[in-house]
Amino acid sequence: MAVKLLEFWQENRPELDSLLEAGEFTANTTAAGLGLALALGVVNPAMAIPAAGLAFAGSTRKVIEWGAKKSNKKLTLEDIASLITPVAYWESFNYWLNRNQVLATKLSENNQAISIDSQIENLTLDHQLAINALSNFPTSELAQTFNQILSSQLNQQGLDQIEAEIIASWVAWNAVNFFDKTLDEFRDADNLQIINIYRNTVPHEDDQQHASIDKYLKTQIATKPKEKVFNEEFSFKDLYVPLKAVPVDANGRVSPNKASYMLVEDWAKGILQNPNKAKQVMFIQGGPGRGKSVFCRMFADYVRQKLHPLWIPVLIRLRDIESFEASFAKTLQGAVKADFAQDEGWLTDSKLRFLFLLDGFDELRMEGRTKGGIERLIKQVGSFQERCDTSEMGHRFIITGRQLALQGISYLPENLERVELLEMDDDLRGQWFEKWEKVVDKDQVIANRKLELLKGFLQSRTLTDEVKEELAREPLLLYLLAAMHRDGKISVADLSGTSGIQTKIKIYEQALNWVLTEQRRPIQREIVRLEQDELSQVLMEAGLCVVQSGGECARVKMIRERLKKSEPEISAKIEEIQAKNQDEVLKNALAAFYLKAAAGDAGGSVEFFHKSFGEFLCAKRMQQALEDWVAPGRRGRGFNLNDDQLAEEIYDLWGYGGLTQEIMEYLWGLLAATSFHFEKLFMRLEDFYERWCDGEFIDAEGTTLPQAKMRRLRELKPQFQQATANFGQRQVDVYTGLNVMIMLFELHRHGQQHEELREVLSFHPCGKGDQEGELKDRSRLFKIMGYCCCVNRFTFLDIIGFFLSNADLSNVTLDNANLTNANLFNVNLTNANLFNANLTNANLFNANLSSANLFNTNLINANLTNANLSNAIIYNANLFNANLSNAKLGNAELHNSYLRDAVLIDANLTNAKLTLADLTDANLSNANLKNADLSNANLTNVNFISTNLEGVIWNDSTDWSNAQGLGSAFNIPEALKQKIID
Repeated sequence: MAVKLLEFWQENRPELDSLLEAGEFTANTTAAGLGLALALGVVNPAMAIPAAGLAFAGSTRKVIEWGAKKSNKKLTLEDIASLITPVAYWESFNYWLNRNQVLATKLSENNQAISIDSQIENLTLDHQLAINALSNFPTSELAQTFNQILSSQLNQQGLDQIEAEIIASWVAWNAVNFFDKTLDEFRDADNLQIINIYRNTVPHEDDQQHASIDKYLKTQIATKPKEKVFNEEFSFKDLYVPLKAVPVDANGRVSPNKASYMLVEDWAKGILQNPNKAKQVMFIQGGPGRGKSVFCRMFADYVRQKLHPLWIPVLIRLRDIESFEASFAKTLQGAVKADFAQDEGWLTDSKLRFLFLLDGFDELRMEGRTKGGIERLIKQVGSFQERCDTSEMGHRFIITGRQLALQGISYLPENLERVELLEMDDDLRGQWFEKWEKVVDKDQVIANRKLELLKGFLQSRTLTDEVKEELAREPLLLYLLAAMHRDGKISVADLSGTSGIQTKIKIYEQALNWVLTEQRRPIQREIVRLEQDELSQVLMEAGLCVVQSGGECARVKMIRERLKKSEPEISAKIEEIQAKNQDEVLKNALAAFYLKAAAGDAGGSVEFFHKSFGEFLCAKRMQQALEDWVAPGRRGRGFNLNDDQLAEEIYDLWGYGGLTQEIMEYLWGLLAATSFHFEKLFMRLEDFYERWCDGEFIDAEGTTLPQAKMRRLRELKPQFQQATANFGQRQVDVYTGLNVMIMLFELHRHGQQHEELREVLSFHPCGKGDQEGELKDRSRLFKIMGYCCCVNRFTFLDIIGFFLSNADLSNVTLDNANLTNANLFNVNLTNANLFNANLTNANLFNANLSSANLFNTNLINANLTNANLSNAIIYNANLFNANLSNAKLGNAELHNSYLRDAVLIDANLTNAKLTLADLTDANLSNANLKNADLSNANLTNVNFISTNLEGVIWNDSTDWSNAQGLGSAFNIPEALKQKIID
């Protein structure tokens, strides 16, 4: 029998009102929930005042209990649907309101008078509609009516239409959860058919999508904060404190204004909920161990709890992306391992809005690791976000990464909004200490005592300010210091007298000793036979394997194979133990320390809990190799490894890809702390470099060293088959040569800092000729750059660019070279030929470019602060927006150059030739233009405050329109004064 929904409720109103009103209120929601109940007819308008701001606890069950016990008539299918659906829908909405207090408050503030909706007044449930409602409520006609009522109310109260529809759709889906428990009341035979109708239905496709999202949130997002910190008993949630961040402008400059500091969560929430920021991509940068990944897991769970379904958090570790498609949507689809993402329309459904957290921008897999690949990805994200702002898609992106990941990228999307994570201030560290006290010991008295001892340790006068004020305020290092101090594995004496990278190395070395002693207790008995130094060797080899595999994870097989070659005795010992116990001894040994099963490959690969440990251990393994390379031979003659053996080891160690700045920093810190023979290493590497430049290794007959390394990498690298298939012997050869160049550049830099080593460690990439001052091949560096293009046109600068600072590139020929974003800090480019070169965004701070040929060179946005450009030929050069502050441009030829918006503050332009130069809007304040030739120059809007114009040359075609600050310029020639006055 058909039931008119509103009449059914009104007929039973006295009993239902008494049931719901009788002491069953709980202060859990806003007036918005009551408004919906009124509109659905669930609540009598007379109850609005006492019930305002309240929810009815367990309403659905109470209504069903009442219906089941009602004696005056047998409930029909239509009656049951009429009872269950409005209350379940209303309770589902209340549930959402209780999770989202921000929007609940907003809805309460905007709450308007609500009366019973006309759609409810006219809604009649016949038998089929009742079956539809109970069998698949979210897609039923009844649910659609409820959704229209709710979305209309939400829209009236301040939410936009799409947000209102998203919430209504989710409320209908979630309402089914309130059906499950209550239908158990109908277990008698008379109602068995009703139960079967509900229980035996197959979920609709939309239900499956919601269910898949719900499953993903529960298994992949809600679990992240609960994961254990390393091998501790407590979780990230137990120790996490929100971090502060500071804005970063489009040029990468961090705001110095402390008033702009903010909690990074507040910044992200503010942008996420600001419709005017809908096109912005959020980028959170910070150094290693600063807390980027932990923020991602915590914020993703916050969104799950407080902002879902308006936002659905999706956490993607960029290291786990196996391939980068031409379509960014396809890349996302491949990265999200969940059923809901397999539907082709998942990103274009207006009722689904995802917040993608892309964690570890600097940890992309090999095929996307070059700056070209990274730049392409960030452009894709920026473009996709722009499309989301102008279409029905409402997705948002948060990207995290080390700030170095953005260096060398020529173009960043204009819609990138950046902040940098700060170290903990006193307030945040105080909050961290409070959390540490709760987990350090169950006994409160002991825990408090341990905390006070830790604070005393960190405040010791003998510790450097760097330890106390910087390192001990970074989340990772603060945890390590606290944990090791708790276990008695670090003391003030261990860190006294260190600074810079040496301090960080000390902490990591102590941490390594800590896990090899205190942390080895959980190790199974069968592997106790491995001594501490042997376990340390295993970990170093694992660190190298992880880095060679792309910096994320490595196959246990790869580690095992490397140990067979580098440490045969340890390998044999492991194999012996394994043969006796039939267990994965190596995997178990690794799992007992800072490694875990790699995501998606639990059986065969491992990764470090934190990337920094892998980099540090890799650096230690490389240090060990370098020490072997300079070790003397028998009876002190020659070297222990001959030149051919050395070449084989160089390819094996460095033929995988580029050395990173972080690894080099660790490696150089480790070498500097010993009495290492830098001169011997330089001699051996320079000899290898000369042979590599001549093509000796790749052109050799038979199986070449590059080919042998390529085969090992293809066999042992995990997962990324496509990338390794394209990793040939040319790539191996290029990477090996460039890494040797990096070492030689670093040795050169080290030599320049020590007078006694300056001549011995002098490296020039073009080789030294027989006669002093001449080069073996002026164009060699250009040829190397061309050779690198066989891998990727970005390869040379991606790998070498950062390490060119302090290099000697005098007399080189680099015409037509692309040096975009190169770091040429303090580099010597005297007499260099840079004709038609591209130096856009290059850092030439303090560079020596005297007498260099910069004809037609592109120097847009280049930093030439303090640079020496004396006597340089800069005809037709483009110096738009370049910074030439304090640069030396005496006698420089700047004829016809483009200097719009250039900064020339304090620049020395004595005798410079600026004929036909365009200096529109340039800043020449405090510059020295003595005897400079400004004939035919365009000086429109130029700033001449305090500029020396003594003897300046000009003519009638020189354009002085609206020149600024001439009143404070000095030594202005009389004729020029008269010209300006006229």
